[in-house]
Amino acid sequence: MPYQKIESEKLSQAVVRQIEVLILQGVLRPGERLPSERELSERLGVSRPSLREAVAELQEAGLLVTRAGAGIFVADVLSAAFSPALIRLFASHDQAVFDYLSFRRDMEGLAAERAARLGSDTDLKVIDTLFSRMETAHQKRNPADEAALDAEFHMAIVEASHNVIMLHMMRAMFGLLLEGVFYNRNVMFRQRTTRDSLLDQHRAINAALQARNAPAAKAAIETHLSFVEAALLDQQKADRHEALAQLRLQHEAERA
Repeated sequence: MPYQKIESEKLSQAVVRQIEVLILQGVLRPGERLPSERELSERLGVSRPSLREAVAELQEAGLLVTRAGAGIFVADVLSAAFSPALIRLFASHDQAVFDYLSFRRDMEGLAAERAARLGSDTDLKVIDTLFSRMETAHQKRNPADEAALDAEFHMAIVEASHNVIMLHMMRAMFGLLLEGVFYNRNVMFRQRTTRDSLLDQHRAINAALQARNAPAAKAAIETHLSFVEAALLDQQKADRHEALAQLRLQHEAERA
């Protein structure tokens, strides 16, 4: 007979499954600290021994790590998505920058389209709240804050697409961006005209999402990332021109 007796699931296994799902869905993020053992056992309604058993299994699976004197953290599994050698290769070749932007344009366009259709009202509220914070940061003229909120805004759109594969893949890509592997994000927010254009582009993305207009959201993302690509090309040209000008100045000084 193909039937087997139904057995009650161990409490520790229920805890494992719940934490696994929270990590998979992106609710628990890499590097995030879990509550204390006492608090977590109370929240989950399980005994401490059952919680310890679950934590040990998740640690063995590489999803949680314990730091002496600090607590239990979600493992930074995203940093292992790319080898150090590949990261160095990305950082040393301009082609990787523009391939990265092309990849983002395709993936985020799809994410925005999905977010407009499938995102919950709360998802869209998160995106709208982040855009409001971007407007505030824009008035304060702090490039670092604007760049950080820019990344949060784009990740919120990916999260609202409700595709866990895309979510973790894009988090890994944004992790490299935040580390400056592809380009210096702060540069994009230093010039007033560029900053104004970027804010207008994010406003258009947000408006399309709030209206649940999937085609407009996708188009707004593509327009935005095409602008970023063009701005980076212009910056590279300007840097080359400045390097040449410095050489000419040095040469003239040596002739004097």
